[in-house]
Amino acid sequence: MAVKEGDFIKLEFTGRTKETGEVFDTTIEEVAEEAGIKVEKKTYGPIPVIIGGGHLLKGLDEAVVGMEEGEKKTVELSPEEAFGERDSKLIQLIPMKEFKKQGIKPYVGMPLTVENHNGRIQSVTGGRVRVDFNHELAGKTLEYEVELKEVTIDDLEKIKSMIKLHYPNPNLDLEKTEITIEDGKVVIVMDELARFDNQPYMDVTFARFRIARDIWENMENVEKVEFADIFEKKEEEAALADEIAEEVLPESLEEEKEE
Repeated sequence: MAVKEGDFIKLEFTGRTKETGEVFDTTIEEVAEEAGIKVEKKTYGPIPVIIGGGHLLKGLDEAVVGMEEGEKKTVELSPEEAFGERDSKLIQLIPMKEFKKQGIKPYVGMPLTVENHNGRIQSVTGGRVRVDFNHELAGKTLEYEVELKEVTIDDLEKIKSMIKLHYPNPNLDLEKTEITIEDGKVVIVMDELARFDNQPYMDVTFARFRIARDIWENMENVEKVEFADIFEKKEEEAALADEIAEEVLPESLEEEKEE
């Protein structure tokens, strides 16, 4: 059956620039390694997305509509369908003194963020630094090789897929994530280790909002999503607590405790 907007799917893809054939993104580990763009500790494999959910480039999103499970397709996206044309107004000259104030030594290719805008240094000449705030793929025609690996039907698996998409924490174990659906409400209890985020770039609150939004907008009869943080006392932790208490409590308090 052809997929449509609102369907939960798992998609495999490799993106290349048409002009050079250079791979800039892929879900396949072997391809990433061969292209020299493999990211350590990143989990490769088909990514879960919702068609029309804003998880993909608009042109790619539209191209997936109508595909069937197991189908492969090559999609070409013009700059307008991808990251837009290059804008000369987004190339700025910044005085070297501004970098010196921050104790930064600029170099060509250095990534830079100014007022929440990401850029890359193009040149360093004299007392000026040329910074390009265009997306690095702006102005380029892109080619994507895509394969629709799976259409997710089960409601619990749909919810897990959105957690995996928006909560890329290596400590997360979806098998230990408890999910209940009842009376229009979804309750999600994550494994305790998943709450200790070691990726400072991730805003946990915003990640949870995006998970909730995707669930209630694309699953029928769901109006509320609740995240419950439960810290349960384990037997070994209780024994350790008693042991510490015995060492630090005064004898008088120990007697009261026994009584």
